[in-house]
Amino acid sequence: MKLAMTGKGGVGKTTLSVCLARYLAEQGEDVILLDADPDADTALTLGLDDESTPRPISEMKDLIAERTGAQGTGGEFFSLNPSVEDVPDRFSVAADGVRLLRMGRLAQGGSGCFCPENAFLKSLLSHLFFGQQQYVILDMEAGIEHLGQGTAQGVDAMIVVVQPGRTSVKTAFSIQRYASDIGLYNIGAIVNNYRSEEQFEEVASRLGSLPVLGGFPYDEHVWQSDLDGTCPYAGTDSQRKRIGGLLSAIQDFVTGRKQEENNSKSD
Repeated sequence: MKLAMTGKGGVGKTTLSVCLARYLAEQGEDVILLDADPDADTALTLGLDDESTPRPISEMKDLIAERTGAQGTGGEFFSLNPSVEDVPDRFSVAADGVRLLRMGRLAQGGSGCFCPENAFLKSLLSHLFFGQQQYVILDMEAGIEHLGQGTAQGVDAMIVVVQPGRTSVKTAFSIQRYASDIGLYNIGAIVNNYRSEEQFEEVASRLGSLPVLGGFPYDEHVWQSDLDGTCPYAGTDSQRKRIGGLLSAIQDFVTGRKQEENNSKSD
């Protein structure tokens, strides 16, 4: 299953991405965690120090130039389908059964910008989404720049993490609109850091037609782990039950949407 995790900055999407990845690894699953947010600390949240943190793929200029054929051309001519099959194994770092791969920042220049770095990252995403059988969790920034119309079709679900607050809900609706523009409609929400069931229900009601797949309440251990620089996944029975329930809800959501799609095609 391929998941894209997004949401407003600071809502806890990296924490949930890491917890889902760690839980899956505990279950014996092969899981790759992709850090696609240049300003995120996925490696730190996973428990890696600076020396163990993998280098962002977008900064590997020599590799990108070699694979895209842009070397010596001034960047004007390059392959849009470079070879990337060996990249996950060569450049990921393992931590507690999770393989972390850092995408890095897309080149700027407007929505129409397409350069060797962007072509390489897009090919890598396509390879992981379409050519691999393991779990892939993409920890994204609030935008959806890492996803295009092609790669979006390989995402089983986009999960928008929302915490109590109007701006977080507003961002969720913006992401929903942007995602639909590239043909991604399997979008659900997880409510994070709520303090009571009443607060959860209030946020869920404000999300309207955006499906709410579950919630992750305020957790003192998660808060303390952020201060201590340790992984928020403690593997306690209560945490496993909560994360396992979220994963089951996501899987049911994906299965239901695929069934709806198959039924519409047969009609």
